[in-house]
Amino acid sequence: MIALISSVPEEGNLFAAQLKKKSVLGGKTLFRGKFRGRDVVYIVSGMGKVNAAHATTLLCERYSPDVVVLFGVGGAYPSTGLRVGDIAVAEKEVYGDEGVLAKDGFHGAEFIGIPLLKKGRKKYFNELPLDVKLARKVVNTLTVAHLPIPRLARGGEGGAIKSGTFVTVSTCTGTRKRALELRRRFNALCENMEGAAAAHVCTLYDVPMVEIRGISNIVEDRDRAKWNIPLAAMNCQYAVAELLTHLP
Repeated sequence: MIALISSVPEEGNLFAAQLKKKSVLGGKTLFRGKFRGRDVVYIVSGMGKVNAAHATTLLCERYSPDVVVLFGVGGAYPSTGLRVGDIAVAEKEVYGDEGVLAKDGFHGAEFIGIPLLKKGRKKYFNELPLDVKLARKVVNTLTVAHLPIPRLARGGEGGAIKSGTFVTVSTCTGTRKRALELRRRFNALCENMEGAAAAHVCTLYDVPMVEIRGISNIVEDRDRAKWNIPLAAMNCQYAVAELLTHLP
């Protein structure tokens, strides 16, 4: 069983249309069925960390999935080389807000001394490691698949598919100054509002997780006129669909 999660319906219309069994689980809309021959369950989590954690927990408890695929749109940090319509794949998720803001700047949860997650002898503070080999395999799969992403995003110029660190925030970044600060602090590709929480729960349940984001905007001084959410959502869904075709 493959479990899919997106925060809002607009990020998953392709899957909702093909997975015929619609129901409600824990107050959240859920779809089940076959997608390209695979058993798939797709849940719309709602925006933010708590909703993502709740949805991931529901899926892990009810369906014991072989893999969780979290997908949707995200904002790319400047100087990453990513542009609107490109695809980013997470190798690591970071809680970008949890910690202490002191006179000398931001410090993560390790500064407090209390891990956000403890499993066996392993302590997790702000960073939730994902399976790097799996993430790079996903990038390989999507690159070799010759997705229609380049035509959609750049009129045939060629689109980027990159993997790296994602940052999960509760407050979306709306200034270039803050974007550059987060980019430097975490060496991150992009930001979102759900990924670290879903990775947190998947770590608890020992379920591998893949996170794929379509880039809807470059994180700078906020200007929605430069965003393209429909394009990012469409490209991301194409990428997830291709991944489902090739997952072992």
